Amino acid sequence: MQEVKNKRLRNWLALFLIGFFVLGTIHSCHYYRLEKKLDPEDAEFLSKVRYIITKQEEHLFLDMPKEERKEFIEEFWKRRDPDPTTEENEFKLEYYNRIEQANELFVSEGRPGWLTDRGRIYILFGPPMERMTYPMGYGPAGPCQEIWYYGGFPVVFVDEYCNGTYRLVTYDLTPLRTINLRYMHELSMAQSQFQQTIRGDARIFDFKWQVKKKIKDDATVEGVILVDIPYTSFWFKQDEEGKLRTAVHLRVEIRNAQGEIVWEKEKSFPVVTTEEELKNFRGQKLEIEMPLSLTSQQTQLFKAKPGKIYAILKEETSGDLLRKVLEFKL
Repeated sequence: MQEVKNKRLRNWLALFLIGFFVLGTIHSCHYYRLEKKLDPEDAEFLSKVRYIITKQEEHLFLDMPKEERKEFIEEFWKRRDPDPTTEENEFKLEYYNRIEQANELFVSEGRPGWLTDRGRIYILFGPPMERMTYPMGYGPAGPCQEIWYYGGFPVVFVDEYCNGTYRLVTYDLTPLRTINLRYMHELSMAQSQFQQTIRGDARIFDFKWQVKKKIKDDATVEGVILVDIPYTSFWFKQDEEGKLRTAVHLRVEIRNAQGEIVWEKEKSFPVVTTEEELKNFRGQKLEIEMPLSLTSQQTQLFKAKPGKIYAILKEETSGDLLRKVLEFKL
């Protein structure tokens, strides 16, 4: 009996892992296709920030309509600005300067220097405190290599065939984060000093949503739009009583195949909490609902061709606005 149970458990685990792998592959293919459809300007941005953009930010960028990507790029750099009181964004300038420097320093690998292993480390951690090069090989029979020192921590690049192509062989770079990332440290300090609102860690404005609908006998449609917003997405203002306040404004539009608005609705949802409560909200989401109702005359517009349903969400304190779209068919 125990052997049968173990066999069933193994089969279940195998099916689970296969399903997990398939879902992950579909998810990856979805964003791969979206990336391939980017125009040259958006594709260049996404390529250049590959070392600092989070996976969540990348997916948001790919999912949003083209006309909103310019605003996303502005917000992307604004979140990383160490001193918002100045006109220049020191982080952005330093990052692009390091890309240019990497292109000048590492030109022997048949690709732009910033895309090489040495270029990546240079961009993320800056110039090493000491750089040891062994173009004729390290030791009697060793490969060509470079060793960069950040404090007492070595980063090793090996050119196995001595043809100018260096590969990073030091994999755990965690110690570097406390040694030679002065500008990153100053970034964090400046953000704490100049940030005037209270916000969650690693704030990225995002939401998930779904539409549940039911067609009645008379061809009318009733349903609900469900929206989940992570509490870490919010910026709050503190009132005189010490409470943290903001609001989210949700607008939903249903458009037919010609782009004409068939149904629309807008509603505001206040969010009030305290600093202590906010700590307990980490990992949790604000759930909001908006009722949906279409007459039989309106539903006729979607019989031949499906339309689209848009959710436009705006966060009051920061002014962040995000639009998402789903296909709408009956």
